[in-house]
Formats: sequence, C-alpha cells, structure tokens
Amino acid sequence: MNFENHVPIYIQIIDLIKRDIVLGICKPGDKLQSVREYALALKVNPNTVQKAYQEMERMSLAFTKRGIGRFIVEEEAIVLKLKHEMSDEIAHVFIEKMIELGYTSDEILSTVKKMLNGGKK
Repeated sequence: MNFENHVPIYIQIIDLIKRDIVLGICKPGDKLQSVREYALALKVNPNTVQKAYQEMERMSLAFTKRGIGRFIVEEEAIVLKLKHEMSDEIAHVFIEKMIELGYTSDEILSTVKKMLNGGKK
C-alpha cells in the first residue's frame, strides 16, 4: 500500500479497515489479522499497526478476546453509524471543494443529479 505523507500511517490503516468494514470485506465479528501479519502485509512497523488497532478499540470499532485476537465489533448499528459518518465526510469535502470553485448550491445539486444520470442533463 502507498501511504500519503501528510497523514499519519496509523490513521490511514484505520481508514483502510473502516472502508473494508463499510464495503463488507470485513464483517462484524471477523477476526483482524495479527499485528505482525498485517504489518508485514502493509510493510510498516508492527508498532504502527498496534497503534491503529488500539485506536480502533478506543473508537469501539474493534475489541480484544484475550489470547485469541482482535475482532471487528459485532453490533450492526455501529457499522451503520460508521457508514453514515464516512458518507457525511465525503459529502462535506465534495461540497467544500465545489464552493471553493465558486459553485452555488443549485449548481452543486445540478452537477450531482447530472452525475447520477450518467453524465447526461
């Protein structure tokens, strides 16, 4: 994976896992890879993955079963909330960028409708 320089790697790992949860690649209750396995796969320091996993636990997205490993939270409501938070963030960034380009609310809505219709007016 190629990491961006301006965002801490552990945050990017969290975002990657959150995306996989929302897309259903990681399902509620699934076991996360061990810290060492995931660090090797991503070519990062194990401490970075450990920090990401700890932060995910703090965010209530994962939990630890002692001696077994870490797991994705099992509550569907938390996964649904995560999906809404991620979509809100994407929409916010999109709208903010469109406003920076000088678009009005009506023009933004028109652009979105056009895109949803396959680029046709």
